[in-house]
Amino acid sequence: MLPEQDRGGSFYDPLAELAALADAAGAIVVDRVVQRRPRICPATYIGRGKADELARRVADKQSDVVIFDNDLSPSQIRELERLTERKVIDRTELILDIFASRARTRAARLQVELAQLEYTAPRLRGMWSHLERIAGAGGGTAAGAVGGIGTRGPGERQIEIDRRIVQKRTTFLRQQIRQLDERKLREVRSRSDYPTVGLVGYTNAGKSTLMNALTGAGTLVEDKLFATLDTKTRRWNLGDGQIALLSDTVGFVRDLPHQLVASFRATLEEAIHADVLLHVVDAASPDAEAQIRAVDAVLAELGCADSPTILVFNKIDAVRDGADLPVLRAKHPDAVEISARTGLGIDRLTLAVTARLRGRYVHVRAEADATNGKLLAYVNRHGQVIDREYVDGTVVLRLRLPPAEIPRIRELGARVAE
Repeated sequence: MLPEQDRGGSFYDPLAELAALADAAGAIVVDRVVQRRPRICPATYIGRGKADELARRVADKQSDVVIFDNDLSPSQIRELERLTERKVIDRTELILDIFASRARTRAARLQVELAQLEYTAPRLRGMWSHLERIAGAGGGTAAGAVGGIGTRGPGERQIEIDRRIVQKRTTFLRQQIRQLDERKLREVRSRSDYPTVGLVGYTNAGKSTLMNALTGAGTLVEDKLFATLDTKTRRWNLGDGQIALLSDTVGFVRDLPHQLVASFRATLEEAIHADVLLHVVDAASPDAEAQIRAVDAVLAELGCADSPTILVFNKIDAVRDGADLPVLRAKHPDAVEISARTGLGIDRLTLAVTARLRGRYVHVRAEADATNGKLLAYVNRHGQVIDREYVDGTVVLRLRLPPAEIPRIRELGARVAE
């Protein structure tokens, strides 16, 4: 642990999240080691003495793999694997592995594969040992050399072939994901008839539970990090005839790999273009404030740091000694406190969202010819008909619709009294 990573606090466990990530990947944690260093050791990251100690502990515990809560260079991984005689992976590789195991849709699989290739590509030289020249392309000088006359020359290293294969596959994946991005953007923009609300937050903060509580979506709820990767959008009845579209997005973590943020941009379009973001926080976590900062950093990377946001303190019923709820309340006095599991505070959250969306819709009274089917179809598609009454061949409508639609319905023959 470097000085800038030490958050202090008697309740802060620096390896709690890494242990949860390992559990999500299917590993069983048998031992933990924390080292505080003023700087990184270039050869082993942790220093030779600590690396030798790690090797002894690995042997004693009969561990199969060593996971670091830091990003390691290929040479550091190779040296640590030589000393411990075990597989060594870093934090980014672990997160990518979890995403790969949880990806279910074609879009998610493409996004994860691209992130893995972008992580691997610059590390090929350090990770691979088969760097020999390919025989037959200059593997010998005698007439009987493999490949024979006409095939000799400087040859090509295997790593160069591997890099070309990776580059080719990466280009293909980017093209596929670009098409997904365009399709997703069109899909998101086509929902302009309704206000959109995006759920964002640290992974395992309770976003899916909240989604189910608000919409009855039946989203998978599991006490694991990254339980779901695919965005789901459902209708949310806010009351008084007002409907919003609520979208659940993939959870964030501290130091979320940049490759994943870039690859999952299509999945996160729901958050980027939402009218209101609900930033869900696990109020029972002793590291809640750091989690808020981590989510804010990812939102800034996505370009939606200034989006209208409501902070939601979830799991308020699970707060125990050690949680910093009084500090959180002092720092974020406008946050809404709820329990998605029990339903506590859901009404207050609904009112808060309704207040943020106020102004997006107006109530108007309109009259038109009862046979004007084009107008009636338009208002049903772009607004909401609260009430209608037919009087002598005229239909009187009480409508709720965006202000920008009023000139359009006038063009379609409506006489509007706002």
